[in-house]
Amino acid sequence: MQESGGGLFGIIFLVIWLAIVIVVVAGSWKMFVKAGKPGWACLVPFYNIIVMLEIVGRPLWWIVLFLIPIVNLVAAILLSIDLAKSFGKGVGFGIGILLLGFIFVPLLGFGDAQYTGPSAS
Repeated sequence: MQESGGGLFGIIFLVIWLAIVIVVVAGSWKMFVKAGKPGWACLVPFYNIIVMLEIVGRPLWWIVLFLIPIVNLVAAILLSIDLAKSFGKGVGFGIGILLLGFIFVPLLGFGDAQYTGPSAS
């Protein structure tokens, strides 16, 4: 019989994945609090999008855009960029939030970025 070691790999992968999830949730929580919203809101599906729309100053009917295929991608891009601008960051940071959220969301939450309100774009 040959041992494959797959179980050990699975456990290591799970521990790393859980660590990333915890850091992202904690970063999101801090980001919501910085914006004057309840931190727990980041944990509630759909409500977290509603709160995010409030943070960036987009109308609440935008929640419908997230339910339409292809359109939801455009809405996510715009929301990410608006989120970065709401914390005084640029478009590049917004793209970072979209593509590498597990890095950029904790940077917003735990970093020195301050909520400046919705951008005027």
